[in-house]
Amino acid sequence: MAYDFDFSFLPTHWDVLLAGAWSTVRMSLATIVLGFALGAILAVLRTHGPNWARRAVTAYVDVIRNTPLVIQAFWLFFGLASLQIRVPAIAAAVIALTINVSAYTTEIMRAGIESIPRGQIEAASCLGMSRWKVLRLVILPQAVERMYPALASQFVLMMLATSIMSQISVEELTSAGYGVQSETFRGFEIYLVVAALYLVMSWLLRLLMAGLAQLAFSRRRRLGTSL
Repeated sequence: MAYDFDFSFLPTHWDVLLAGAWSTVRMSLATIVLGFALGAILAVLRTHGPNWARRAVTAYVDVIRNTPLVIQAFWLFFGLASLQIRVPAIAAAVIALTINVSAYTTEIMRAGIESIPRGQIEAASCLGMSRWKVLRLVILPQAVERMYPALASQFVLMMLATSIMSQISVEELTSAGYGVQSETFRGFEIYLVVAALYLVMSWLLRLLMAGLAQLAFSRRRRLGTSL
């Protein structure tokens, strides 16, 4: 069966798609910063905190990693609304994405922290460094560098997962695609364009993360390695 491609709708709807893509970018950047910060804190608590904190973080990670992101978003947006707690859609989306990615970041960072040789920690302690200084100057920088490729991949997956937030009426790229498709009835073409935009954003995010790695990790520059 022949199919006639028709992209004539693009000039009149391009601004809608770009606005949706920009919303996706803003959500992603906010979630990367917040999710990494929360995940790093939780990883430190899980590896160096008191027993009760370790158990609490373990439970948090297990619950978040074993429940769907869309259910977490629904709970924040629709569930809290039933309790008369109104959370704006974009805020619920960022919170849900931050909570979700922080659980995965916690596990990635935990693996990085536990990979640091014990001898380095003992040597730093022998030099009179406090536990906080050892953590801040010795353990965390190396843990981030070692796990950076895994973190970058997780953040790209999180950016793609922002498409789920269209289910709670966030006006991101997928939601913009829905709107254009409902007006033009050119589903194949519009979702092909949306997929291409996600591909470009994923490539740009990886490029950004690779650039940050080259700036932040001098050893990686000397070894000539990249993501």
